[in-house]
Amino acid sequence: MKKLVIIPTYNEKENIEAIIRAVYSLEQDFHILVVDDSSPDGTAAIVRKLQTEFPDVLHITIRKSKDGLGKAYIHGFRWALDKGYDYIFEMDADFSHNPKDLVRLYDACKNADMAVGSRYSQGVNVVNWPMGRVLLSYFASQYVRFVLRIPVFDTTAGFACFKRQTLETIGLDKVKLKGYGFQVEMKYRVFRKKLKIVEVPITFTNRILGESKMNGGIIGEAVFGILNLRWKALIGKI
Repeated sequence: MKKLVIIPTYNEKENIEAIIRAVYSLEQDFHILVVDDSSPDGTAAIVRKLQTEFPDVLHITIRKSKDGLGKAYIHGFRWALDKGYDYIFEMDADFSHNPKDLVRLYDACKNADMAVGSRYSQGVNVVNWPMGRVLLSYFASQYVRFVLRIPVFDTTAGFACFKRQTLETIGLDKVKLKGYGFQVEMKYRVFRKKLKIVEVPITFTNRILGESKMNGGIIGEAVFGILNLRWKALIGKI
């Protein structure tokens, strides 16, 4: 089974080499695709240098503009499908997602259509986040569960594994949300297709190096985007 970890980047020079080496230290045949949004800090140059050490398994694609996390992942998903990968993973570059959990996600996804690295399926498992950020994230997931009636505890999670057939089934061209609402929309579209989603408990650790990409615009898009998803479902447009 061909397995690809997609890592979207924008100004991640402090983290990118370490996260790549951490993935390749696992006793699994993971490939990596870095989707870089033309980072001005030299992230892409670091990846290209590492490609000489990890030929054939480390890939990079450069997008001309930074227009949202969702767009970066869709770009990566299409690349993965075109190259024949069987399992496709989402993972952040900043070690908020533990690379060792990739193996657990893969094992869980063998018997499901999507596996989610969940911060909230067994309490609240978040390290080094300010309490305000924890509460915002937790209640955002609860809000999504209520509005969309989706049986997933961590609806905003960005650590996940998809089977190839899952991405082909939901229709990537229909996914519209760009920011963190994208993560919700992906799970909702999988759920609406009556595909199986499983949650794998993880511990989420706040980044130590680099800057968070969260902002008010991303939160606003997610709130109103979720209401729009529910409306579309009610009128049969999703």
